Amino acid sequence: MSEDERRERRLTTREAAQLLGVKPATVYAYVSRGQLGSRRDAAGRGSTFDAREVEALARRSRREAAAPAGELSVRTALTLIEADRYFFRGVDAVELASRYPYEEVAEWLWTGTLPHGARFTAPPDALTAARRAVAALPEHSGPLDRLRVAVAAAAVVDPLRFDLSEEAVLGSARCLIPTLVGALPGAEAAPAPEGDGRLARALWPRLTGHEPDQAAIDALDLALALLVDHDLAASTLAVRVAASARAHPYAVVSAGLGALEGPLHGAAGRLAHRMLAEVLERGGAAPVVAEHLRAGRRVPGLGHRLYRGEDPRARALFAHLEALPAAAPALGAARDVAAVMARHGLHPNVDLALAVLTVSCGMTAEAGETVFAVARTAGWIAHALEEYQERPLRMRPSGHYTGTRPPRPLP
Repeated sequence: MSEDERRERRLTTREAAQLLGVKPATVYAYVSRGQLGSRRDAAGRGSTFDAREVEALARRSRREAAAPAGELSVRTALTLIEADRYFFRGVDAVELASRYPYEEVAEWLWTGTLPHGARFTAPPDALTAARRAVAALPEHSGPLDRLRVAVAAAAVVDPLRFDLSEEAVLGSARCLIPTLVGALPGAEAAPAPEGDGRLARALWPRLTGHEPDQAAIDALDLALALLVDHDLAASTLAVRVAASARAHPYAVVSAGLGALEGPLHGAAGRLAHRMLAEVLERGGAAPVVAEHLRAGRRVPGLGHRLYRGEDPRARALFAHLEALPAAAPALGAARDVAAVMARHGLHPNVDLALAVLTVSCGMTAEAGETVFAVARTAGWIAHALEEYQERPLRMRPSGHYTGTRPPRPLP
């Protein structure tokens, strides 16, 4: 059978049911739920089904049947975390981020290929719309407020946003990420990201008015690449739920940004920045840590539920920042905090390392959130691409009702 014949092969209802291991009536239930497409046969006596689509559904059904009972199984080929290391598509993520720029790491996560010199460019119409929308916000708006508005504005001007094919989604992603950066207000009148420019260089003036050297740009680029993805964090799970409902890529990024706004997910970098600034101001970590603990607050930037030892992202970023003379005071403050807390067995995480970068480069406390959100947008797109290949609306748990049993009288 030729490739064209395989591509056009149609199955009868009975054949589809046999392949799926279900009754013919269940095949039509799949159609009504949007899991299968169908069309009438040439004689008009019944329905036929695309063989490749039926085979894909059968594979998904077998995988789901093998999942542990009562547990939502989210299959992913993107990120593996084990033994205090993490890997992107099987490659050590720290080594990848240390050797290649953010754009190339994003491409690796998306496609499994590493195109040399990959750059992202913001379309003029999307960038104009996003900038206008962001400019209309109150001055006190935070970075995540601006990014959410920029995503919505960029979506409206993209007529292809509802095309969920891999090619279309990646095209949108390569345009959206530099649009987000270009829409942010800058300390100076920074130009839009150029086609041959690195995203880190375009992002820098949106974070600080300090003039960067190459080592500082490389540190920011490393932070972006390290933060591209990290398994199923809360924002990533929100993205997959939205993608399961077949939301377009801009909408799934909006879902991720919404979850990132929560104080238990996205605020850690801001808190770590303020703590380091206070340690530098007071000349030591002991009184600052004592006040956090006395107030019942967790000391930010320490510990991670997925690592027993030091967060490998923090270790890599600390090592790079050691080459920046301006980072020495903040690095010393971070090590002081870690030494004071060592008795608790907590190690520095990436939020503390990111705080060293933001404090030492004259960035605001919110800069870490911006870096995290921009970086993680690539990972959210990668997870959306995976979820688009799964059964639609599979992330629909059943509620366990704990209220008063009916019937009750009408109030």
